[in-house]
Amino acid sequence: MNTPLPGLARRRFLLGTGAGAAALTLTAVGCSSTDRAPSAESATPKSGGKLRAVFTGGGANENLDPHLSNLFVDAARAKALFDKLADSGADLAAVPRLASGWEPNAALDTWTVKLRKATFHDGRPVTAEDVLYSYRRIADPKRAFRARASLEPVDLAASRAVDQTTVEFKLKRPYAEFPNVLAAFGAYIVPSGADNFVQPVGSGPFSFVSFTPGSSLLVKRNPDYWDGAPHLDELEFLIANEESARVSALLGGQADYAHELNPATARAQEGKGRIEIVRLRNSAMQGFVMKTDRPPFDDKRVRQAFFLIADREELIDGALSGAGVIGNDVFGLGTQYYPTDLPQRTQDLEKAKALLREAGAEKLKITLDTSPVAAGFVEAAGILKEQAAKAGVTVEVKVGNKDTYWKDILDGGVLASYRSGAMPIESHISQRLLSKSTTNATHWKQPDFDDLYTQAQSTRDTAARTALYQRMQRRLYDEGGFLIWGFADWIVATSPKVRGVAEEAPANTLDWARFDKIWLA
Repeated sequence: MNTPLPGLARRRFLLGTGAGAAALTLTAVGCSSTDRAPSAESATPKSGGKLRAVFTGGGANENLDPHLSNLFVDAARAKALFDKLADSGADLAAVPRLASGWEPNAALDTWTVKLRKATFHDGRPVTAEDVLYSYRRIADPKRAFRARASLEPVDLAASRAVDQTTVEFKLKRPYAEFPNVLAAFGAYIVPSGADNFVQPVGSGPFSFVSFTPGSSLLVKRNPDYWDGAPHLDELEFLIANEESARVSALLGGQADYAHELNPATARAQEGKGRIEIVRLRNSAMQGFVMKTDRPPFDDKRVRQAFFLIADREELIDGALSGAGVIGNDVFGLGTQYYPTDLPQRTQDLEKAKALLREAGAEKLKITLDTSPVAAGFVEAAGILKEQAAKAGVTVEVKVGNKDTYWKDILDGGVLASYRSGAMPIESHISQRLLSKSTTNATHWKQPDFDDLYTQAQSTRDTAARTALYQRMQRRLYDEGGFLIWGFADWIVATSPKVRGVAEEAPANTLDWARFDKIWLA
């Protein structure tokens, strides 16, 4: 039954970067709202039933083309219907999915990928030709497919199907992190020739039943799924753009799973026994971006002063209601290549004032761009304004249009609120911190930094490559343009009867929205 829920305000929440990148990426982590332990019976997966999951949506223009995925609901629906060659694990390292494995040559510029035995919903096998067709479709410069940037290192004209289950990917240059391409957001495999997704055919755990854009998608169990048939008979995605409508749907029995609650709502509902709160740890990096090529932030001493102005605990408590952990001005907490040895930065107003004096910016006045486009943005901007005043800096908070915010701050202004979903550190660097990166919001353009990245991609030894990544991150910690003050929990909620929601995995990773592993007690 395609039952629209109330509150269909056009409130888009993009994945990945604030511009729509998370990502990420993507998993569902469990932290129950009560201490009750499930009975042995309820902890044993059961088959059957229909789960209704409510998300924010994209209105009447929604479609099921997985290569156009942008919103969280797009990604969740695509994950139900389709597969990628790989996906990101909890540490953001690539985990094989349709690919059973991969192997590079000595030069790291040719990778051989083997496919596992899998079939599309119409019974056709998933083959190397399907993979090449899908990637070439994504890479088409005439199409606006988000994963196209991730495929840039691949020479798809020279890549080939060795046989039905083997793909040889030729790269334009050595690329040690090539498996991240296979796990890229939106890089789903579709049948060769597919270009109409009104009634999509994929290889995912559920198959298509019906779709009403902006309202509902109904799918059913795929009994032949290569990773095991789902427990659920049916899964329905519903749309309610207002958080209050999603919570009401859950409390009123219209939905069993509600995506994206704000921390205040979660705190108000936690422990009451009516719903279970699920916290996806480290799902969203929270921070501010400083334009490193524009005054006053073209002087690294001013950037360093702002690192020291921020009281991170106060920002977590005030902007996120405590639903997160403090950041340390480098991306990717808890993931591969994260530099755990860096001293935790704390507020030091006297040192900040000294740095501003050295830079000739003692009575600095600056505009901070923000928007209600993401939870906590406006609150965090107000808190930073108060903290900066203690260091003699006057911050004017400018609240912008949430529909154009991410585009506006990419090139405009000097200081802005920023958020990113989970993604590999390598992807964060390549997409945002190289001289030619297309989403370089800090305008960090350093040829020697680019050279370190190129060197890392040519380095086969993991330990040596890790050392190079950590050199890059120490540089960013010292003088970069990202003031990363926290890592927020992403919060979903379920009815008490929902079981199997994965624990300890951030949004945009493999286990987020894994409805094929969920069951109803």
